[in-house]
Amino acid sequence: MPDTEDICKQFAAVFNAQPKFENGVCSVPLHRSFNVTIQGKKSSSIVPASVTFESLDESGNAINLAEIALLEEEVPNFIWALAQNGMIISALHNHWIFTQPNLLYVHAQSMEPPLNFANKLRNCFTYLSSAPVS
Repeated sequence: MPDTEDICKQFAAVFNAQPKFENGVCSVPLHRSFNVTIQGKKSSSIVPASVTFESLDESGNAINLAEIALLEEEVPNFIWALAQNGMIISALHNHWIFTQPNLLYVHAQSMEPPLNFANKLRNCFTYLSSAPVS
């Protein structure tokens, strides 16, 4: 069986980030670094780009999940890139109202080796105005 904690470290390294590993879930907290306000007040907590995997099986496949805050103008190209990489787009919605600029959140998932997912997602990040950071 693959060493999940070791794969978690490699998974996070794809994003130049530090992993969190707890209860069999590997998470890599990232965020988008652009200025946003809610009701006129600056907020930095509403622009996530978190990536996780869990339930790693004997053949090396896991459920891989991502949630990424997008600028409205980034949506078409980023969704296209996710689809081209075989990812399931499970949701596209807003979380907050009265934001400036308008933000949408995309949820993507796949069932495959976590490192494959991480590399595909990192490539999709090239369709964003700025890559997520740790």
